[in-house]
Amino acid sequence: MQCIVNPPYHFFLIPMHRKLFFFLLPLALLFLFQTAHAQASEDGDVHFSDLIITTSKTHLLLFGIINNGVTDEMLQGLHNGIPIQFTFLVELNKTEKNWPDLQLVSMQFRHILTYDTLQENYRVETNEKNQKIESFSKLSDALKAMNEINGLLVIELSQLIPDSSYQLRLKATLYEKTLPMKLHYIVPFVSWWNVETDWHTIEFTY
Repeated sequence: MQCIVNPPYHFFLIPMHRKLFFFLLPLALLFLFQTAHAQASEDGDVHFSDLIITTSKTHLLLFGIINNGVTDEMLQGLHNGIPIQFTFLVELNKTEKNWPDLQLVSMQFRHILTYDTLQENYRVETNEKNQKIESFSKLSDALKAMNEINGLLVIELSQLIPDSSYQLRLKATLYEKTLPMKLHYIVPFVSWWNVETDWHTIEFTY
């Protein structure tokens, strides 16, 4: 499969079962996306990096990491009982020149981080692969789980047509404000928490 990333880098996307290319593919994709987002990282903007699209024997898979998504104010709120929530949006369209795009996938999933003050541990709830709750004693481990998209099943390969063009789009909304109004006066910094990443677009031919 040929894959075209926005910005317009060109490379080949090879199914996982071809071992040599499976080894080289993540390295190539990591280089391309890190280059594309180097300036964003320097500026401290919230953005995705290390984005990888690949295949298993049955599905199209997506990997990625959010950078600069958690602030000191968010951590202060977390330790005062305010959850941190990331909402991810993923779309997959079949594209054809001079024809409207055909949407194949539109999905939304969340990562929610909470702190248990009694047990003094962190809990990360994710729901892209059914609902899963993990507990962590270290904040760094909890943040790693919060920030990662780890092998999202986008679509079954049987639903893709060989030699056809596709476009995958990814976006995240961070720090959605879900507190009752009375708590906004107690913890006013939550008004800073509504941030969205740009849409990240990957175009590829299967």
